[in-house]
Amino acid sequence: MLHYLAKRLLSLALSLTIASMVIFAVIEVAPGDPASFMLGTGAQEETVAALRSELGLDQSKVSRYLDWVGGMLTGDFGTSYTYRTPVAKMVAERLWVSLPLAIYALTLSTLIALPAGIYAASRRGKAGDMAVMGATQLGVAVPNFWFAMLLVLVFAINLRWFSAGGFVGWDKGLWAGLHALTLPAIALALPQAAILARVMRSALLEVLGEDFMRSARAKGLSQKQAIRRHGLRNALIPVLTIIGLQFSFLLAGAIIIEQVFYLPGLGRLVFQAISARDLIVVESVVMLLVFAVILVNFLVDMAYAVVDPRLRRTS
Repeated sequence: MLHYLAKRLLSLALSLTIASMVIFAVIEVAPGDPASFMLGTGAQEETVAALRSELGLDQSKVSRYLDWVGGMLTGDFGTSYTYRTPVAKMVAERLWVSLPLAIYALTLSTLIALPAGIYAASRRGKAGDMAVMGATQLGVAVPNFWFAMLLVLVFAINLRWFSAGGFVGWDKGLWAGLHALTLPAIALALPQAAILARVMRSALLEVLGEDFMRSARAKGLSQKQAIRRHGLRNALIPVLTIIGLQFSFLLAGAIIIEQVFYLPGLGRLVFQAISARDLIVVESVVMLLVFAVILVNFLVDMAYAVVDPRLRRTS
């Protein structure tokens, strides 16, 4: 297990190094100069040069990359060009919205999808299976931003059970914060639940056809007992993969939902930073999101090893 863990940690470090280089290179070659953008087209060259020097933009790209990476390793993401505040502080404030939203949505998605997928697999070809598959097909087809606006129309405007947007802050209490994130979490969760339910059903159906499942049934176990004792554990590997990918998507890809509900999350921060050519904010937030994706994949690999010990011996 230690050898397996060491290999995965080395892979994680290498992936982060390559990702940092790619992110820095791609953002640096993007057209437009932050200093010129901030001062406007009528600014004098001397003023622009002075601002570039103040922001550190006159240094070589290699030097700026090393300063950026070295700062991130110590928790210093630099200072925002536009807001003149530490990027780490801005990210921390927004993360306290995006991270709970992603966890909330993933929890709802998992609680809906796993029972639905198991139910459909255990009733293959029957009415229950067709109903679940029809619902998941609808969930995959409906865009989440349209579903989000429908939720606002029904539950915020008509029923007035929730606010139409904004975030009250966690200082108002856990219930108030979760209440504000409920509609966005549902809008994010249902399409992901549809995908996860289909994966759960397919994985479980594949396991049900294996010889060891037939042997379990031959020994007197009911289908429910065989699924619970032997089927679920062996069907979890593809499900864990999708859950890991979904968490990464929910954390990094919720920008449209954050715009619909006016949530001050990481997605809106990146959108605003791109609009303002605030490169240091874009680089740092994107790198943080990439780190989250790679870390989640690493944790999923560890979960594989727990679920299926054979992977530790073959890796």
